[in-house]
Amino acid sequence: MEKVILTGDRPTGKLHLGHFVGSLKRRVDLQNSGEFDRIFIMIADAQALTDNADNPEKIRQNIIEVALDYLSVGLDPEKSTIFIQSQVPQLCELAFYYMNLVTVQRLQRNPTVKSEIQMRGFSDSEDDETQNKKGIPVGFFTYPISQASDITAFKATVVPVGIDQAPMIEQTREIVHKFNAVYGDTLVMPTMQLPENSVCCRLPGTDGKAKMSKSLGNCIYLSDTTKEIKKKVNSMFTDPGHLQIDDPGKVEGNVVFTYLDAFCTDEHFAKYLPEYPNLDAMKEHYRRGGLGDGTCKKFLFNILEDILQPIRERRAYYEQNIPLVYEILEKGSEKAREVAASTLDDVRKAMKINYFDDKALIEEHTRKFKK
Repeated sequence: MEKVILTGDRPTGKLHLGHFVGSLKRRVDLQNSGEFDRIFIMIADAQALTDNADNPEKIRQNIIEVALDYLSVGLDPEKSTIFIQSQVPQLCELAFYYMNLVTVQRLQRNPTVKSEIQMRGFSDSEDDETQNKKGIPVGFFTYPISQASDITAFKATVVPVGIDQAPMIEQTREIVHKFNAVYGDTLVMPTMQLPENSVCCRLPGTDGKAKMSKSLGNCIYLSDTTKEIKKKVNSMFTDPGHLQIDDPGKVEGNVVFTYLDAFCTDEHFAKYLPEYPNLDAMKEHYRRGGLGDGTCKKFLFNILEDILQPIRERRAYYEQNIPLVYEILEKGSEKAREVAASTLDDVRKAMKINYFDDKALIEEHTRKFKK
């Protein structure tokens, strides 16, 4: 069996450091490892429209932003198929068939769906809807089924996700199991791959909030300039009790040290802060006092610049070649359609709804009704 990856992002804005450590860097590493036969990277615009139906222009404009971020971090269209979800209509048909395999009650129990509904302020009460409060769009409620369609269409064996998406993969596995039990062994059972570094599962915002989020304005974007990054790092939440350099400081909950956990290596210390052999030694100094927040932030800024400078340079190239970016997306979408169409043919055959291709059925009915 081929080893296949399917992953992607919703085009609701530019991608940030949370995306980078949580998935993008890992995608590039997997792409370049040679371990996988095929890699599909999806810009999930159809899913994004499920809770942005009143602002389609936002999605339309951000498709190019996400594509630029993909290419700038090193995703290679020669090695990875980058495509737009809405340009693969087979995904909608697969999702429609899968809806018959999942109950409303099961979707309501999905932890990711529940948390996303709360986060977006949707109401599940009919009374609230009569008061002009936002109800839950059906498309949004059923997007775990849509995600199952995406994963199975490309016969993905591995799906890299953050821990908050784990229930979604479990939902997909349930759908695959149910489909194969009812219609025969047709769909490939996927497995999920979580980040090895637990910090990378959910990078906090610069303000100390639990998650870096575009809506909260606490992101460091991959496309930020040197000046913007320096300003954001200098404004980062640290230890409010660490007022003087000599004061003992707390590392836990200190955003600067959380980012250092995610990004720094011993080589960075040798280059920028040679008085410490590693991060553990730096943390110990901060805890006992004598290490200022300014030094820590300057160190983090230098590390982020090392990481983001080549990303900026690649992005600048593609920004000057936008027709090339759209050509990459168009070719990727064409390739994705071919693969998804093949899977859809298999599904139709298994469900016995491939009426015009089923010669045996036609012959059977010919004999039955022949006078």
